[in-house]
Amino acid sequence: MSRDPRAIVLVLDSVGAGEMPDADEYGDAGSNTLGNTSRAAGGIGMPKLGAMGLGNITDIQGVAGTDVPTASWGKNMEFSAGKDTTTGHWEMMGLHLTAAFPTYPDGFPPEVMDRFTELTGLGWLGNYAASGTVIIQDLGDEHVATGKPIIYTSADSVFQIAAHEDVIPIDELYRLCAIAREKVCVGDHAVGRIIARPFVGPDESGNYVRTHRRRDFAVAPFEPTVLDRLLESGVTSYGIGKIGEIFAWRGICESPHSENNMHGFDNLVKRVRDESDNGFVFANLVDFDMIWGHRNNVEGYARGLEEVDARIPELLDAMIPGDLFILTADHGCDPTMPSTDHTREYTPLIAHLKDMDHGVPLGTRESFSDIGETVLDFYGIPGACGRGISFLAEVRRG
Repeated sequence: MSRDPRAIVLVLDSVGAGEMPDADEYGDAGSNTLGNTSRAAGGIGMPKLGAMGLGNITDIQGVAGTDVPTASWGKNMEFSAGKDTTTGHWEMMGLHLTAAFPTYPDGFPPEVMDRFTELTGLGWLGNYAASGTVIIQDLGDEHVATGKPIIYTSADSVFQIAAHEDVIPIDELYRLCAIAREKVCVGDHAVGRIIARPFVGPDESGNYVRTHRRRDFAVAPFEPTVLDRLLESGVTSYGIGKIGEIFAWRGICESPHSENNMHGFDNLVKRVRDESDNGFVFANLVDFDMIWGHRNNVEGYARGLEEVDARIPELLDAMIPGDLFILTADHGCDPTMPSTDHTREYTPLIAHLKDMDHGVPLGTRESFSDIGETVLDFYGIPGACGRGISFLAEVRRG
């Protein structure tokens, strides 16, 4: 069976491309996830994406710019307030936020925590901003002894619940998160995401270790997105990784869990090869953010970029003539910065039509929404969402 061409968007979670003009307002002056990581690592080998124009977007040690890129390239400015996962992905799909989701640097107020206790009957430990890998070491023993879940947040708009899988089984942890999403973090306290953070251990070194069975419970989009428009027009949208969760499953028919970046890439290639239809494929590779960015792990971040680059030919081979591939990110998380938080950055933009061997500069886009507008344009859906400008014609002229 053959299919018509499809659009594919691959989000390298947190792979920013340099500070935005308002980065200092977020405490992120000097951030450049790609550039700073490459220099701190002594260079990064990314020949495939380099040939497509990645080195033209920002100064990346080991990735030279090119006058003859095989794809179109540029960078995206975030229009919305904030620098979190939900805001970035929603904006890609045509939804702008004029006010950032609420954050709780001093922990959640009594009315939130009392409500959680009332509805779960479990009480809690923690309730402060912390690194997820640190707080489970600090409070893990008490959690195992008492059965109380560990509640924490970060600089992002998140309510995170950590629990040992032998103390609070994974399905029960997900149920607690659903309660928090539906009945606790609501109204003025409607954080962007409730996140289940299961862990096990201790291991041989005496540490508790997080597992891959994390799950995000995002607030539902407050108005239609590109995914809704696609569905209304008969185009199926397939998520990879946490895409389905980010959009509260609005407009997404499936979104297989990724155990790590390479497992997510396996699922991406499998879906692109599928010939049942030409549905939109929207993938997120989260390890850059979750495993390396938030832990200031420069070496891991650099090696992760090289691993993805090495598999780009496999993805391109899975595509058919006319397929559109877009690579981007949702925010930054510069592992060289003093903080372990997200960073307010431009995101990279690579756009490639299968069987075109050259591209053009796409400039600095004024909104991530240009990506979603381009996807709608690709599928011939008129009217779009009006929050961005399609760059499809520019790519086709490339």
